[in-house]
Amino acid sequence: MRPRLLFLCHRIPYPPDKGDKIRAWHMLSHLARRWSVDLGCLVDDPADLAHLPALRAVCAEVECRPTGARASAAARALLRLRPGLPLTLGWFHAPALQDWVAAGLAAGRYDAILVYSSAMAPYVMGPHAAGRGGRAMPRRILDLVDVDSAKWAAYAVGAAPPMRQVWAREARTLLAFERRAAAAFDCTLLVSREERDHFATLAPESAARLDWVDNGVDLARFDPSLHHENPYRSGARPIVFTGTMDYRPNVEAVSWFAQEVMPMLRTAAPDHQPEFHIVGANPAQAVRALATLPGVYVTGPVPDTRPYIAHAAAAVAPLHIARGIQNKVLEAMALARPVVASPQAFEGVRANAGQDLLVADGRLATATALSEVLRGLHPDLGARARAAVVRGHDWSATLRRLDRLLPGEPAAYAPQAAE
Repeated sequence: MRPRLLFLCHRIPYPPDKGDKIRAWHMLSHLARRWSVDLGCLVDDPADLAHLPALRAVCAEVECRPTGARASAAARALLRLRPGLPLTLGWFHAPALQDWVAAGLAAGRYDAILVYSSAMAPYVMGPHAAGRGGRAMPRRILDLVDVDSAKWAAYAVGAAPPMRQVWAREARTLLAFERRAAAAFDCTLLVSREERDHFATLAPESAARLDWVDNGVDLARFDPSLHHENPYRSGARPIVFTGTMDYRPNVEAVSWFAQEVMPMLRTAAPDHQPEFHIVGANPAQAVRALATLPGVYVTGPVPDTRPYIAHAAAAVAPLHIARGIQNKVLEAMALARPVVASPQAFEGVRANAGQDLLVADGRLATATALSEVLRGLHPDLGARARAAVVRGHDWSATLRRLDRLLPGEPAAYAPQAAE
């Protein structure tokens, strides 16, 4: 009989079509090969409930609870707000899911627990999560993914009141909770060695129990040898950005690029002007407004982002707020596209700046790097990009670190030493 694992996730991990769901799905499907997995998750988009059969095909049991509309989740967060606690915890609290988890723990059902994101940590913390009859708590692994509190701190910088105070409070209280959770769990994972090292400076009391599992990329799905119909007009020189387009870091990135960099590029190439294509679901009003600018196109949701990446002259990731490893960068590199990324978007990518992709900080450097790519001055950049992600971001290789932490049988935990 296979050992049993409880996997908790703040968002249904299928389909793997956005950052947090991609990592969660690959972890889940990888572990399900050796473990009998019970999945407990939340769903914020009712349309995602159609994908429950795909999850039930790989899990022993699936307990999926809706968070309700954004307004409902916000109201719940405010009602559960307590001094010193972040709004995040109330937002992702579902009493029915809590009862399901508690029942499984009380029955001694699990040999190990993997919790994906700090928001789900309370489900297996505190007296309500303790096993009954003197049973010891199973081995608990927390995947913070990235230091989410740092994102809220970045949001607070430059924000106007009252949101400056709201974001600053969330950053402060969430960091305090991240530290408590890391101290409570047997091991806490981050998305990269750099993110692990950063959190170790914020939570030195738990540094010895911190580790990391790098993000990977589906190399078979993002294979440049696959054929995709060209979605662009004939003769276009498209520059592409992919991502969920109501996510604030993405909104700020494309707004900055469209308004600051594109005019420079179009002035530099008056006879063959490039186009900027913003590809992704849920474009915010600020993003839709960018389509009024010369050479800027906003697609909204598309069935598949790969044709837009595969036929682009270049992919850009000009993020100013970024945590962990950017899937948009890995996917473009896997499709052998030249990538120009900001230093923030480059962090955690196992590649050589200047050889496998170009890293540019500021509008002049970004425009210069893209002009060089469009003029053909980096003819091997795409091939080197593909080779770099094959070496450093193959899921089958990155998830071996997870196997060491959850070997599928009782074993002593041995954290990875700092490097």
